[in-house]
Amino acid sequence: MEQDKNLKLDDLFFEADQLIKDQRISDAISKLNEILAEAPDYGRAHNHLGWIYETKYKEYTKAYEHYRLALKFSPDYAAVYYNYAILLSTLRKFDELEALLNQAIKVPGMNFATIYNEYAIMYEAQGKLDDAIHHYKLYAQNLYDNKLIDGAVESINRCKRKKEIL
Repeated sequence: MEQDKNLKLDDLFFEADQLIKDQRISDAISKLNEILAEAPDYGRAHNHLGWIYETKYKEYTKAYEHYRLALKFSPDYAAVYYNYAILLSTLRKFDELEALLNQAIKVPGMNFATIYNEYAIMYEAQGKLDDAIHHYKLYAQNLYDNKLIDGAVESINRCKRKKEIL
């Protein structure tokens, strides 16, 4: 019986995910809220609501709360780390961001390149340019796409240039 409920919730979640891809945002919100009405601890639904509130409505307080709940209820769901990191960076909540990234790097299946890039962006935003350069190098080390590697090199050069100015 419990498995049937979980499968139903998963089906609703995948429907909501497709609605987001189809740009049917209000329908997706309804579907995600339907999931949470039945299972308030369905972390992936919180993640998707967080993403919608952050990117579509710029309602950062709501996004923050949903990401926090997503992390609490689905700590192995990689997407929440990526999304929450961007929000925390946007809000310049660097202490929370660093703690999140330290947690994310330990999650199985995590894309290390993405996490190292988020560290680098955070350090660059704080003016910790040597730390930023170090993490851009770690980012590049974990990449397998030449265009992305070129972007990492540009970021390193930007930080070196900033160091010359400062």
